[in-house]
Amino acid sequence: MDDDVFAGLVRQREAESAHDAAAFKRRVLLVSVAAYVALALFLITTVVLLYWGFRWASHSHSIRNMILLGLFAATLVPMFWVVGKFFFMRLDPPQGREITRADAPKVFEVLDKMRRKLGGPKIHHVLIDKDYNASISQQPRFGLFGGHTNYLCLGLPYLLGTAPKEMLATIAHEYGHLCGSDGKMGAWIYRQRITFSALHERVLAGEDTSWVYATLAVGLNWFWPHYHAYTFVLSRQQEYAADHTATLLIGAGDNASGLVRDHLLGRWVDQDFWRQLYRQASTHEAPRTMPFATMKHAFVADYAQWATPERLREAMRRDSDWHNTHPCLRERLEAIGEKPGLPPPLTTAASDIFLGGFTQTLIDEFDQLWWKDEAKSWRGHHQRIQREKSELATLNGRRIETLGPSELQQLALLKSDHETVKETKPVLEYLLAKPGGPYPKAAYLFGRILLDEKNNRGLDHLEAAARNDANLAETATRIGYDYLLEHKGEAAALAWYQRVVESID
Repeated sequence: MDDDVFAGLVRQREAESAHDAAAFKRRVLLVSVAAYVALALFLITTVVLLYWGFRWASHSHSIRNMILLGLFAATLVPMFWVVGKFFFMRLDPPQGREITRADAPKVFEVLDKMRRKLGGPKIHHVLIDKDYNASISQQPRFGLFGGHTNYLCLGLPYLLGTAPKEMLATIAHEYGHLCGSDGKMGAWIYRQRITFSALHERVLAGEDTSWVYATLAVGLNWFWPHYHAYTFVLSRQQEYAADHTATLLIGAGDNASGLVRDHLLGRWVDQDFWRQLYRQASTHEAPRTMPFATMKHAFVADYAQWATPERLREAMRRDSDWHNTHPCLRERLEAIGEKPGLPPPLTTAASDIFLGGFTQTLIDEFDQLWWKDEAKSWRGHHQRIQREKSELATLNGRRIETLGPSELQQLALLKSDHETVKETKPVLEYLLAKPGGPYPKAAYLFGRILLDEKNNRGLDHLEAAARNDANLAETATRIGYDYLLEHKGEAAALAWYQRVVESID
């Protein structure tokens, strides 16, 4: 579904909720129940019609009608199977390393206290995973029937990089999703949303293979966008409610500090930590240090890289989007009445308090599993880099005038990967000045270098790359558009983009 269409539906639902929040919640619950009722009525009606059809055929003593009805009933078996399975659909449980009370008693003591304070349900499984994140989920045991199982997932990097009270606020936030009448309803709606989403994906995947799936797809394609919008609004409201729970239990200051650290450090982990680690593959056949063993020290040592006023301002400028029910950082801080500020450097990690000596066991396990999964790829990358450096040395050893166009292009690409911009630019300029072009890859690379230097001539080279290589068109136009949007404004960016796209067509 188009983002603009979905955004319009969400705004309509937000207006309904703002007008009467209680009525909106009842409407979401009604829509959720109605979907099950509609499917059940469809099955019951079909069975009743078939029953009376067979009775009529039997009383009329028509063998032909009995055969036709039997054949028709046989064609409905797949539909009954698909819809029937929906009522008992089981989702894949969260993945992670399960811990017990004996492994980490402090974690379970915290959960016991929060359960008593909030009157919440039991957490059946506590998992540690490899993400810089924390989450809670309810998995239906038998679809609509038979209760559910609660999972709390805590990322090992998150435990290594978060202060103890910030971690308490996070756990309180997650537990808050399951507590109170609104929390229980929100958790139930969330489960149904996940279940309907899974059903929708499975039906769409089989739409072209069976008339049964094609028929179901017609109804689900109409129903899902509206249901998704209803539940999206309610889920986002639940995020604010969970933040409120965390603030009441732990305090606004620690909750706000944790939210900011989560955004800044989490983004740095995704964009910088792993990239810096994998950069070692260029020179080492195995990492000098394993990632999870390195994290705690790296988070503290590189504090000045990720906890900067510039990164905080960037995070505060980011708006809530339509692909994530979590509100943006700015709106979450405003909702709990706190101003943005950089979190203090970490002196004691949450892992020190909640996991204690078991932390090292988990670090060793996670590092072993990571290397088992990554060793082949790492060594392959290392070997490829060594071959590229050998090829680069060979090409560097020849006079530039003796190289053909393909060799010059390869030399430029290798220099851009393994040498400096200063060393790469002369080769690109020399190649682009030679007759026999176009050289779209070289133009693309030179255009990016020029734009990084704030040189508008880079736009001309990106345009040439887009016109002469379809594989580069989307990336080249996007980079040019983003550059102009930042430096010249939306009108100039859109005008350039449209002109380039029209010239390609």
